[in-house]
Formats: sequence, C-alpha cells, structure tokens
Amino acid sequence: MDQPLLSVVIPIGPAEEELPSGFLSDLNFLPDGCELIFTVSDRHFAIENTPLSREVLSRHIVKWVITSPGRAVQMNAGADTASGIFLWFLHLDSRFSETLVSRLLANLQQHPEALHYCLLAFMRDGPLGMRLNGLGANVRSFVFGTPFGDQGLALSRASFYHVGGYPENVRYGEDHLFVWHSRQKGLRLKCCREYLMTSARKYQSEGWFFLTMRYQYLWIKQAWPELTTLIKKRYF
Repeated sequence: MDQPLLSVVIPIGPAEEELPSGFLSDLNFLPDGCELIFTVSDRHFAIENTPLSREVLSRHIVKWVITSPGRAVQMNAGADTASGIFLWFLHLDSRFSETLVSRLLANLQQHPEALHYCLLAFMRDGPLGMRLNGLGANVRSFVFGTPFGDQGLALSRASFYHVGGYPENVRYGEDHLFVWHSRQKGLRLKCCREYLMTSARKYQSEGWFFLTMRYQYLWIKQAWPELTTLIKKRYF
C-alpha cells in the first residue's frame, strides 16, 4: 500500500459523546487515501456507534487509538500511529472547506520544512465579540508568530519528531508551546490563507470578557520565557 500523503490526527475529549455531523461531512473534502486517526482517552466513548459514512470509510484509512488522558498525549499517540508524509492536527469542533484542504496540501508540498496553520474564524454559536477574537488570533499569528492549535497546525512527520512532539508535562497551552519549540528548532511558519472555522460555545457559557482576558494573560505568561529562549538560540 502506498504511503498516505496526509494523516489527520483528531483528539476526542472526555466530554465529547459523539462526532459533530458538520465535521463528519467536511471529511468528504479530503482527497482519497488520507489517514484519519481518532484518539480517545475515554474508554466509554462508543467507537462502534460512530456514524462515519460509507464514503469516508471507503475512501480513507480510519484508525482509532485509545490513550491516557490529556490532549498532548492524544496528539502524540496519534502521530506515533500515523504513516502519512504530513500530519494535520485538527480539533473536533472545527469546520473546513475543500478550498482550504487544497491550499493547505499545496503549501505542505511546496514548503515541507515549515509549520503550517490556517486563518481562524469563529462560528456564530457564541457572543457577538467573537469577530474581534478571530481578528486578534490572526494578528497574533502574523505579528508574533504564535498560532494556536485551533488554527489547524500541520507539518511533515519528520519535522514533528525533529521538534519533539507536544509537551505532555504542562497544564495548558501544549499547542502554543509546540509552536515555540518548532521555531526554536528552526522551522518557519507558513499561513494557509483560508479560514478554519471553530466553535465559540465556550465563550458563550463561560463569558466572553472573562475568557478572552484569561486566555490573553495565559498565553503572554507562557510566551515570555519561550521568546527569551528563541532569542538566545538565534543570536547568542
């Protein structure tokens, strides 16, 4: 069997009881022969009842991986199981278009040495202020070089292991730290200039202002020592 071009790693959190129908339909936009790796940390998740369409099952390689708890653990386990040339780490509450997939794959093949990410936009399932959050995320990515995991990080499998995978010994921000570690290892960032949609439900339930301010504080707190390390590696 030929090596898949793309392995899509999809962690399923302990609070998830089913796969969103919109996400499942978007899987049809992937080119034939992709590898879909669902990683589950909750053994009570009903894998056998997952409604993957016959089209998805016939066109792609589908794998299920049971892991210990933790998103970083799940994504690393998915990468260890993957056989594709490139890895795409995708959140379960994401939505994407066929155009995004085509552009992302083209970018990966043209720039296999880079860490790739997408523009971010929030779905209309949260507060009105989420347009500002989407704009802020894209400005942060362009200006400070710090995209987050909900922007669909993608890179070659070789580069993933060169970076060292997602850090499993942190309480939060494993995707944020992975980006910093990638840059410290010499990977440059490449933006797929198409929008990856993500849910804003958490902002609706926990409060837009509170959660926005909390995330800003946490990423800046985590970024400062990583920026210091990057500067030392590049200039000293």
